[in-house]
Amino acid sequence: MKQIYSKVFMMVLVVLIATTSFMTQPKNIQAAELELDAESAILVDAETGKVLFAKDPDIALPPASMTKMMTEYLVLEAIENGEISWETTTQISDYAYSISENPSFSGIGLTQDKNYSVKELYEAMAIFSDNGTSIALAELISGSEGEFVKRMNQKGEEMGLPDAKFVNSTGLENSSLGENYPEGTDPNGSNLLSARSLALLAYNLTNDFPHALDISSRIEDEFEGYTVENLNWMLPHEATYLKQFYYEGMDGLKTGYTGLAGYTFTGTAERDGRRLISVVMRTESKAARFEQTARLMDYGFNQFETKELFAAGFQLEDQESIPVAKGKEDTVDISMSEGFTLPIKGGEEELYQIEYSIDEEKLNEDGELIAPIEKGDKIGTAKLVYTGDADHGYIFNTDNLTVDLVAEDTVEKANWFMLTLGAISDFFSGIFTSIVDTVKGWFS
Repeated sequence: MKQIYSKVFMMVLVVLIATTSFMTQPKNIQAAELELDAESAILVDAETGKVLFAKDPDIALPPASMTKMMTEYLVLEAIENGEISWETTTQISDYAYSISENPSFSGIGLTQDKNYSVKELYEAMAIFSDNGTSIALAELISGSEGEFVKRMNQKGEEMGLPDAKFVNSTGLENSSLGENYPEGTDPNGSNLLSARSLALLAYNLTNDFPHALDISSRIEDEFEGYTVENLNWMLPHEATYLKQFYYEGMDGLKTGYTGLAGYTFTGTAERDGRRLISVVMRTESKAARFEQTARLMDYGFNQFETKELFAAGFQLEDQESIPVAKGKEDTVDISMSEGFTLPIKGGEEELYQIEYSIDEEKLNEDGELIAPIEKGDKIGTAKLVYTGDADHGYIFNTDNLTVDLVAEDTVEKANWFMLTLGAISDFFSGIFTSIVDTVKGWFS
Protein backbone atom coordinates (compact mmCIF):
# COMPACT_ATOMS: atom_id res chain seq x y z
CA MET A 1 0.00 0.00 0.00
CA LYS A 2 2.84 2.36 0.90
CA GLN A 3 4.41 1.65 -2.49
CA ILE A 4 1.13 2.57 -4.26
CA TYR A 5 0.84 5.86 -2.33
CA SER A 6 4.48 6.57 -3.09
CA LYS A 7 3.96 6.01 -6.80
CA VAL A 8 0.84 8.19 -6.83
CA PHE A 9 2.66 10.93 -4.96
CA MET A 10 5.57 10.83 -7.43
CA MET A 11 3.18 11.02 -10.41
CA VAL A 12 1.40 14.05 -8.93
CA LEU A 13 4.75 15.70 -8.21
CA VAL A 14 5.94 15.15 -11.79
CA VAL A 15 2.73 16.64 -13.18
CA LEU A 16 3.02 19.67 -10.89
CA ILE A 17 6.65 20.26 -11.88
CA ALA A 18 5.87 19.93 -15.57
CA THR A 19 2.88 22.27 -15.27
CA THR A 20 4.88 24.80 -13.30
CA SER A 21 7.74 24.66 -15.82
CA PHE A 22 5.34 25.27 -18.66
CA MET A 23 3.69 28.19 -16.92
CA THR A 24 6.97 29.87 -15.98
CA GLN A 25 8.57 29.67 -19.43
CA PRO A 26 9.26 33.19 -20.76
CA LYS A 27 6.80 34.15 -23.43
CA ASN A 28 8.28 34.24 -26.91
CA ILE A 29 6.75 37.40 -28.38
CA GLN A 30 5.78 36.92 -32.00
CA ALA A 31 5.13 39.76 -34.43
CA ALA A 32 1.40 39.19 -34.31
CA GLU A 33 1.51 39.42 -30.50
CA LEU A 34 3.58 42.61 -30.39
CA GLU A 35 0.84 45.14 -29.85
CA LEU A 36 1.92 48.77 -29.63
CA ASP A 37 -0.01 51.73 -28.31
CA ALA A 38 0.99 53.86 -31.29
CA GLU A 39 -0.94 54.73 -34.41
CA SER A 40 2.02 53.90 -36.60
CA ALA A 41 5.38 52.26 -35.94
CA ILE A 42 8.34 50.60 -37.61
CA LEU A 43 11.52 48.77 -36.58
CA VAL A 44 14.48 48.54 -38.96
CA ASP A 45 17.87 46.84 -39.01
CA ALA A 46 20.26 49.75 -39.59
CA GLU A 47 22.84 47.76 -41.54
CA THR A 48 20.64 46.15 -44.17
CA GLY A 49 17.51 48.33 -44.03
CA LYS A 50 15.39 45.21 -43.43
CA VAL A 51 12.08 45.98 -41.71
CA LEU A 52 11.70 43.73 -38.66
CA PHE A 53 8.28 44.98 -37.55
CA ALA A 54 5.69 47.37 -38.97
CA LYS A 55 2.35 48.73 -37.88
CA ASP A 56 0.66 50.88 -40.55
CA PRO A 57 4.11 52.25 -41.50
CA ASP A 58 3.02 54.06 -44.65
CA ILE A 59 0.45 56.45 -43.19
CA ALA A 60 1.68 60.03 -43.67
CA LEU A 61 1.31 61.79 -40.30
CA PRO A 62 2.63 65.02 -38.76
CA PRO A 63 6.10 64.15 -37.39
CA ALA A 64 6.43 67.18 -35.07
CA SER A 65 10.08 67.83 -34.18
CA MET A 66 11.26 64.61 -35.82
CA THR A 67 11.23 66.96 -38.84
CA LYS A 68 14.46 68.38 -37.45
CA MET A 69 16.33 65.24 -38.56
CA MET A 70 16.13 66.62 -42.10
CA THR A 71 17.27 70.05 -40.89
CA GLU A 72 20.18 68.34 -39.11
CA TYR A 73 21.06 66.41 -42.27
CA LEU A 74 21.13 69.56 -44.41
CA VAL A 75 23.25 71.46 -41.87
CA LEU A 76 25.78 68.62 -41.74
CA GLU A 77 25.76 68.38 -45.53
CA ALA A 78 26.36 72.14 -45.85
CA ILE A 79 29.33 71.79 -43.49
CA GLU A 80 30.69 68.86 -45.49
CA ASN A 81 30.31 70.82 -48.74
CA GLY A 82 32.13 73.85 -47.32
CA GLU A 83 29.10 76.18 -47.45
CA ILE A 84 29.43 76.81 -43.72
CA SER A 85 31.58 75.50 -40.85
CA TRP A 86 30.99 74.70 -37.21
CA GLU A 87 32.59 78.08 -36.39
CA THR A 88 30.43 80.12 -38.80
CA THR A 89 28.39 82.66 -36.83
CA THR A 90 25.00 84.23 -37.38
CA GLN A 91 22.53 86.41 -35.51
CA ILE A 92 18.92 85.70 -34.67
CA SER A 93 16.21 87.21 -36.89
CA ASP A 94 12.99 88.69 -35.51
CA TYR A 95 11.11 85.60 -36.71
CA ALA A 96 13.47 83.09 -35.06
CA TYR A 97 13.48 85.19 -31.87
CA SER A 98 9.67 85.34 -31.70
CA ILE A 99 9.47 81.55 -31.89
CA SER A 100 12.28 81.10 -29.38
CA GLU A 101 10.70 83.33 -26.74
CA ASN A 102 7.25 81.75 -27.11
CA PRO A 103 6.79 79.50 -24.03
CA SER A 104 4.37 77.29 -25.99
CA PHE A 105 7.23 75.90 -28.08
CA SER A 106 10.42 74.02 -27.28
CA GLY A 107 13.06 76.66 -26.79
CA ILE A 108 16.05 77.72 -24.77
CA GLY A 109 15.54 81.46 -25.19
CA LEU A 110 17.77 83.17 -27.72
CA THR A 111 19.29 86.63 -27.59
CA GLN A 112 19.24 89.07 -30.47
CA ASP A 113 22.23 91.17 -31.56
CA LYS A 114 24.51 88.33 -30.54
CA ASN A 115 26.66 86.05 -32.67
CA TYR A 116 25.92 82.33 -32.35
CA SER A 117 28.10 79.65 -33.90
CA VAL A 118 26.65 76.89 -36.05
CA LYS A 119 27.91 74.44 -33.43
CA GLU A 120 25.90 76.15 -30.67
CA LEU A 121 22.75 76.33 -32.76
CA TYR A 122 22.98 72.75 -34.00
CA GLU A 123 23.51 71.32 -30.52
CA ALA A 124 20.55 73.26 -29.11
CA MET A 125 18.39 71.94 -31.96
CA ALA A 126 19.55 68.31 -31.71
CA ILE A 127 19.69 68.00 -27.92
CA PHE A 128 16.89 70.25 -26.71
CA SER A 129 14.80 70.41 -29.91
CA ASP A 130 14.99 74.21 -29.96
CA ASN A 131 12.80 75.67 -32.70
CA GLY A 132 14.39 79.12 -32.92
CA THR A 133 17.83 77.68 -33.58
CA SER A 134 16.37 75.45 -36.34
CA ILE A 135 14.97 78.52 -38.08
CA ALA A 136 18.23 80.44 -37.63
CA LEU A 137 20.19 77.60 -39.26
CA ALA A 138 17.70 77.36 -42.12
CA GLU A 139 17.99 81.09 -42.76
CA LEU A 140 21.79 80.95 -42.59
CA ILE A 141 22.06 78.17 -45.16
CA SER A 142 19.38 79.23 -47.64
CA GLY A 143 18.66 82.89 -46.91
CA SER A 144 15.11 82.18 -45.80
CA GLU A 145 13.16 79.30 -44.34
CA GLY A 146 11.05 79.17 -47.50
CA GLU A 147 14.12 78.48 -49.63
CA PHE A 148 15.37 75.98 -47.07
CA VAL A 149 12.06 74.09 -47.27
CA LYS A 150 12.62 73.69 -51.03
CA ARG A 151 15.96 72.14 -50.19
CA MET A 152 14.32 69.83 -47.67
CA ASN A 153 11.82 68.54 -50.21
CA GLN A 154 14.50 68.12 -52.86
CA LYS A 155 16.65 66.08 -50.46
CA GLY A 156 13.59 64.03 -49.52
CA GLU A 157 13.15 63.11 -53.18
CA GLU A 158 16.83 62.22 -53.49
CA MET A 159 16.56 59.93 -50.46
CA GLY A 160 13.41 58.35 -51.83
CA LEU A 161 11.29 59.24 -48.81
CA PRO A 162 7.80 58.02 -49.67
CA ASP A 163 4.94 60.46 -49.03
CA ALA A 164 7.25 63.08 -47.47
CA LYS A 165 6.16 66.73 -47.49
CA PHE A 166 8.01 69.52 -45.71
CA VAL A 167 6.51 72.96 -45.10
CA ASN A 168 8.93 74.24 -42.43
CA SER A 169 12.22 73.38 -40.73
CA THR A 170 10.91 72.82 -37.19
CA GLY A 171 7.90 70.50 -37.27
CA LEU A 172 5.51 73.09 -35.86
CA GLU A 173 2.20 73.63 -37.61
CA ASN A 174 2.37 76.53 -40.08
CA SER A 175 -0.71 77.97 -38.42
CA SER A 176 1.38 78.37 -35.24
CA LEU A 177 3.90 80.53 -37.09
CA GLY A 178 1.43 83.29 -37.88
CA GLU A 179 2.49 85.55 -40.73
CA ASN A 180 5.99 84.06 -40.60
CA TYR A 181 5.03 80.76 -42.24
CA PRO A 182 7.61 79.94 -44.95
CA GLU A 183 6.98 81.58 -48.31
CA GLY A 184 5.58 79.22 -50.91
CA THR A 185 3.91 76.91 -48.38
CA ASP A 186 0.34 76.52 -47.15
CA PRO A 187 -0.34 78.88 -44.20
CA ASN A 188 -2.30 76.02 -42.59
CA GLY A 189 0.03 73.28 -43.77
CA SER A 190 1.88 70.66 -41.77
CA ASN A 191 4.92 68.53 -42.42
CA LEU A 192 3.88 64.99 -43.29
CA LEU A 193 6.03 61.87 -43.16
CA SER A 194 5.32 58.19 -42.68
CA ALA A 195 7.10 56.01 -40.15
CA ARG A 196 8.86 54.34 -43.09
CA SER A 197 10.07 57.73 -44.38
CA LEU A 198 11.31 58.74 -40.94
CA ALA A 199 13.20 55.46 -40.52
CA LEU A 200 14.83 55.99 -43.91
CA LEU A 201 15.68 59.59 -42.99
CA ALA A 202 17.26 58.39 -39.74
CA TYR A 203 19.14 55.70 -41.68
CA ASN A 204 20.61 58.30 -44.03
CA LEU A 205 21.45 60.71 -41.22
CA THR A 206 23.28 58.13 -39.10
CA ASN A 207 25.07 56.46 -42.03
CA ASP A 208 26.13 59.62 -43.87
CA PHE A 209 26.96 61.60 -40.72
CA PRO A 210 27.79 59.27 -37.79
CA HIS A 211 28.89 62.35 -35.81
CA ALA A 212 25.20 63.17 -35.41
CA LEU A 213 24.98 60.36 -32.85
CA ASP A 214 27.83 61.83 -30.81
CA ILE A 215 25.65 64.91 -30.32
CA SER A 216 22.24 63.23 -29.99
CA SER A 217 23.62 60.96 -27.25
CA ARG A 218 24.71 63.81 -24.97
CA ILE A 219 22.66 63.77 -21.80
CA GLU A 220 23.05 67.51 -21.24
CA ASP A 221 24.72 70.57 -22.68
CA GLU A 222 25.59 74.13 -21.72
CA PHE A 223 23.80 76.94 -23.57
CA GLU A 224 23.56 80.63 -22.67
CA GLY A 225 24.97 79.86 -19.23
CA TYR A 226 22.30 77.24 -18.49
CA THR A 227 22.44 73.45 -18.41
CA VAL A 228 19.84 71.88 -20.68
CA GLU A 229 18.93 68.20 -20.61
CA ASN A 230 18.35 65.97 -23.58
CA LEU A 231 14.64 65.30 -24.18
CA ASN A 232 15.44 61.66 -24.95
CA TRP A 233 14.66 59.93 -21.64
CA MET A 234 16.12 56.63 -22.84
CA LEU A 235 19.65 57.97 -22.36
CA PRO A 236 21.36 57.38 -18.97
CA HIS A 237 20.01 60.45 -17.16
CA GLU A 238 20.94 61.06 -13.52
CA ALA A 239 17.45 62.11 -12.48
CA THR A 240 15.79 59.31 -10.51
CA TYR A 241 12.41 59.62 -12.22
CA LEU A 242 14.05 59.15 -15.65
CA LYS A 243 16.16 56.10 -14.85
CA GLN A 244 13.20 53.79 -15.46
CA PHE A 245 13.32 54.71 -19.15
CA TYR A 246 17.04 54.04 -19.66
CA TYR A 247 17.73 51.63 -22.51
CA GLU A 248 21.14 50.05 -22.97
CA GLY A 249 22.79 51.06 -26.25
CA MET A 250 20.43 53.97 -26.96
CA ASP A 251 22.24 56.97 -28.48
CA GLY A 252 19.59 58.89 -30.44
CA LEU A 253 17.74 60.21 -32.12
CA LYS A 254 14.79 62.69 -32.06
CA THR A 255 11.67 63.33 -30.01
CA GLY A 256 8.64 65.29 -31.14
CA TYR A 257 5.31 66.66 -29.94
CA THR A 258 2.51 68.86 -31.17
CA GLY A 259 -1.20 68.67 -30.42
CA LEU A 260 -1.81 67.31 -33.92
CA ALA A 261 1.11 64.87 -34.01
CA GLY A 262 0.88 63.56 -30.47
CA TYR A 263 4.02 62.22 -28.79
CA THR A 264 6.50 60.80 -31.28
CA PHE A 265 10.02 59.41 -31.19
CA THR A 266 12.66 58.12 -33.59
CA GLY A 267 15.11 56.01 -31.62
CA THR A 268 18.30 54.16 -32.44
CA ALA A 269 20.31 51.77 -30.30
CA GLU A 270 23.34 49.54 -30.81
CA ARG A 271 24.09 46.29 -29.01
CA ASP A 272 26.84 43.79 -29.79
CA GLY A 273 27.54 45.45 -33.13
CA ARG A 274 23.88 45.47 -34.21
CA ARG A 275 22.08 48.79 -34.65
CA LEU A 276 18.30 49.14 -34.84
CA ILE A 277 16.18 52.16 -35.79
CA SER A 278 12.63 52.56 -34.51
CA VAL A 279 9.83 55.06 -35.05
CA VAL A 280 6.62 55.44 -33.03
CA MET A 281 3.98 58.00 -33.98
CA ARG A 282 0.97 59.33 -32.09
CA THR A 283 1.50 57.78 -28.70
CA GLU A 284 -0.47 59.15 -25.76
CA SER A 285 2.26 60.62 -23.51
CA LYS A 286 5.92 61.45 -23.12
CA ALA A 287 6.45 58.22 -21.21
CA ALA A 288 4.46 56.10 -23.68
CA ARG A 289 6.67 56.98 -26.64
CA PHE A 290 9.70 55.62 -24.77
CA GLU A 291 7.87 52.60 -23.36
CA GLN A 292 6.66 51.59 -26.83
CA THR A 293 10.14 52.16 -28.26
CA ALA A 294 11.60 49.84 -25.61
CA ARG A 295 9.10 47.14 -26.62
CA LEU A 296 10.13 47.49 -30.24
CA MET A 297 13.83 47.40 -29.45
CA ASP A 298 13.45 44.37 -27.17
CA TYR A 299 11.60 42.57 -29.93
CA GLY A 300 14.35 43.30 -32.45
CA PHE A 301 17.30 42.45 -30.25
CA ASN A 302 15.75 39.36 -28.65
CA GLN A 303 13.91 37.77 -31.56
CA PHE A 304 16.34 38.35 -34.44
CA GLU A 305 19.90 37.24 -35.07
CA THR A 306 22.14 38.24 -37.97
CA LYS A 307 23.08 35.10 -39.88
CA GLU A 308 24.72 34.10 -43.14
CA LEU A 309 22.00 32.10 -44.84
CA PHE A 310 23.93 31.22 -47.98
CA ALA A 311 27.69 31.68 -48.37
CA ALA A 312 29.60 32.94 -51.40
CA GLY A 313 30.15 30.02 -53.77
CA PHE A 314 26.76 28.43 -52.99
CA GLN A 315 25.33 26.27 -55.79
CA LEU A 316 21.75 25.15 -56.25
CA GLU A 317 21.42 21.38 -56.37
CA ASP A 318 20.99 20.07 -59.93
CA GLN A 319 21.88 23.54 -61.27
CA GLU A 320 25.60 23.50 -60.54
CA SER A 321 26.63 23.89 -64.19
CA ILE A 322 25.58 25.20 -67.60
CA PRO A 323 26.37 23.55 -70.97
CA VAL A 324 29.01 25.27 -73.11
CA ALA A 325 29.18 25.40 -76.92
CA LYS A 326 32.46 25.65 -78.90
CA GLY A 327 34.58 25.20 -75.77
CA LYS A 328 37.32 22.87 -74.63
CA GLU A 329 34.92 21.86 -71.86
CA ASP A 330 31.29 20.86 -72.34
CA THR A 331 30.06 22.59 -69.17
CA VAL A 332 31.07 25.27 -66.69
CA ASP A 333 30.20 25.41 -62.99
CA ILE A 334 28.32 28.48 -61.73
CA SER A 335 27.91 29.82 -58.20
CA MET A 336 27.02 32.91 -56.18
CA SER A 337 29.68 35.65 -56.11
CA GLU A 338 28.57 36.81 -52.65
CA GLY A 339 26.66 35.41 -49.73
CA PHE A 340 23.43 36.55 -48.08
CA THR A 341 23.69 37.80 -44.49
CA LEU A 342 20.72 39.44 -42.78
CA PRO A 343 18.77 39.47 -39.50
CA ILE A 344 16.63 36.38 -39.25
CA LYS A 345 13.87 35.64 -36.77
CA GLY A 346 14.52 32.49 -34.76
CA GLY A 347 13.28 29.35 -36.49
CA GLU A 348 12.78 30.96 -39.91
CA GLU A 349 16.04 29.93 -41.58
CA GLU A 350 14.25 27.26 -43.62
CA LEU A 351 11.85 29.85 -45.06
CA TYR A 352 14.56 31.31 -47.29
CA GLN A 353 15.63 29.86 -50.62
CA ILE A 354 17.67 30.80 -53.70
CA GLU A 355 16.31 31.29 -57.22
CA TYR A 356 18.55 31.59 -60.29
CA SER A 357 17.92 33.91 -63.20
CA ILE A 358 20.22 33.18 -66.17
CA ASP A 359 20.94 36.02 -68.61
CA GLU A 360 19.22 34.80 -71.78
CA GLU A 361 21.36 37.10 -73.96
CA LYS A 362 24.41 35.03 -73.04
CA LEU A 363 22.86 31.77 -74.27
CA ASN A 364 22.49 30.40 -77.78
CA GLU A 365 19.23 28.94 -79.07
CA ASP A 366 20.09 25.60 -77.46
CA GLY A 367 20.48 27.19 -74.03
CA GLU A 368 24.29 26.97 -74.06
CA LEU A 369 26.95 29.51 -73.15
CA ILE A 370 29.37 30.19 -75.98
CA ALA A 371 33.10 29.86 -75.30
CA PRO A 372 35.40 31.53 -74.44
CA ILE A 373 34.27 32.11 -70.85
CA GLU A 374 36.41 33.77 -68.21
CA LYS A 375 36.35 32.78 -64.56
CA GLY A 376 34.15 35.29 -62.72
CA ASP A 377 32.09 36.24 -65.79
CA LYS A 378 28.55 37.19 -64.79
CA ILE A 379 26.11 34.58 -66.06
CA GLY A 380 22.99 35.84 -64.31
CA THR A 381 21.74 36.61 -60.83
CA ALA A 382 20.80 34.69 -57.70
CA LYS A 383 17.89 36.03 -55.67
CA LEU A 384 17.06 35.41 -52.02
CA VAL A 385 13.37 34.56 -51.67
CA TYR A 386 11.38 34.51 -48.42
CA THR A 387 8.57 31.94 -48.48
CA GLY A 388 6.94 32.86 -45.16
CA ASP A 389 3.99 35.19 -44.59
CA ALA A 390 5.60 37.85 -42.34
CA ASP A 391 7.91 39.72 -44.69
CA HIS A 392 7.89 43.50 -44.18
CA GLY A 393 10.48 44.19 -46.88
CA TYR A 394 13.08 46.96 -46.72
CA ILE A 395 12.93 50.71 -46.17
CA PHE A 396 14.49 51.34 -49.57
CA ASN A 397 14.75 49.76 -52.97
CA THR A 398 17.58 47.37 -52.28
CA ASP A 399 19.90 45.07 -54.18
CA ASN A 400 20.60 43.21 -50.94
CA LEU A 401 18.41 40.36 -52.13
CA THR A 402 20.25 39.80 -55.42
CA VAL A 403 23.87 38.83 -56.11
CA ASP A 404 25.75 37.93 -59.27
CA LEU A 405 25.81 34.37 -60.55
CA VAL A 406 29.29 33.80 -61.99
CA ALA A 407 31.37 31.21 -63.82
CA GLU A 408 33.68 29.31 -61.49
CA ASP A 409 36.24 28.39 -64.15
CA THR A 410 37.71 29.61 -67.41
CA VAL A 411 36.60 27.69 -70.51
CA GLU A 412 38.76 28.35 -73.57
CA LYS A 413 37.39 28.22 -77.06
CA ALA A 414 38.15 24.92 -78.81
CA ASN A 415 40.66 25.13 -81.74
CA TRP A 416 39.50 24.93 -85.33
CA PHE A 417 40.44 21.25 -85.67
CA MET A 418 38.35 20.20 -82.69
CA LEU A 419 35.47 22.38 -83.84
CA THR A 420 35.67 20.77 -87.30
CA LEU A 421 35.67 17.26 -85.81
CA GLY A 422 32.69 18.26 -83.72
CA ALA A 423 30.84 19.57 -86.76
CA ILE A 424 31.59 16.37 -88.72
CA SER A 425 30.44 14.27 -85.76
CA ASP A 426 27.25 16.27 -85.54
CA PHE A 427 26.70 15.87 -89.30
CA PHE A 428 27.05 12.09 -89.32
CA SER A 429 25.14 11.82 -86.07
CA GLY A 430 22.30 13.65 -87.78
CA ILE A 431 22.41 11.34 -90.78
CA PHE A 432 22.48 8.25 -88.56
CA THR A 433 19.54 9.52 -86.56
CA SER A 434 17.61 10.19 -89.78
CA ILE A 435 18.28 6.65 -91.03
CA VAL A 436 17.23 5.10 -87.74
CA ASP A 437 14.01 7.12 -87.78
CA THR A 438 13.32 6.01 -91.35
CA VAL A 439 13.85 2.32 -90.56
CA LYS A 440 11.66 2.60 -87.50
CA GLY A 441 8.97 4.07 -89.74
CA TRP A 442 9.00 1.02 -91.99
CA PHE A 443 8.03 -1.27 -89.13
CA SER A 444 5.64 0.99 -87.27
